[in-house]
Formats: sequence, structure tokens, C-alpha cells
Amino acid sequence: MKKECLECGEKIVGRADKKFCDDACRNAYNNNINKDSTNLIRNTHNRLRKNYRILESLNPGQKTTVPKSKLMEKGFDFNQITSIYRTKVGTVYYFVYDQGYLPIEGDYYTLVKKEQ
Repeated sequence: MKKECLECGEKIVGRADKKFCDDACRNAYNNNINKDSTNLIRNTHNRLRKNYRILESLNPGQKTTVPKSKLMEKGFDFNQITSIYRTKVGTVYYFVYDQGYLPIEGDYYTLVKKEQ
């Protein structure tokens, strides 16, 4: 029984459970399988990553307050979040992974980091 490489189709020599002829074929195969299939997914992920980095840079501790203008000046996109958390009293926090923000009065935001 001849086994063929899943990427290039060449004959595989070696272990019985081997699927690829070399590391380059294994990497190419997995890169093709795991690549973002659409620009929408890739662009959304990039905006979320940018938002996360902005929140992380402005909130090095666990909690701080910043003006909305500072977030906007760094290019923060308020439409890109990963979750919403509502407290028992109805306060709404918006999160990008573990970095969150709470809109407060006067165009200010309280930045928080979710405890693990």
C-alpha cells in the first residue's frame, strides 16, 4: 500500500501513520486549512486586536478612567466588541476579550480588566 502526501501527492516513505512527505508540505497543508476564508473574518479579527491593544495600553492596571477623545484619537472602534456584561443593577460593560469599558457621564470611559 503506497501512501501519498496530502499536500503534494508524492510517495511517503517512513512511518505507517505519516501523512506528509516533509515539514514544508505539512505547513502548507495546515496553512491552507486554517487560513481565514474571507476578508470579513480577517478584517474583523484585526479590528478586535487593535481595540484590545488600545484598551491594554490605556489601562496598564486593573481600572482607569479616560476621555472618549483619547480612545478615538488612537483609532478605537466602538462597534467591535466580543461580549457585553450587565451587572445586577443594570450597568453595562462592553468587552474586547478581557479588556472592558464602561461609558460614564461627560464623555468619559472607565476601563477595566476582567479578573480571571
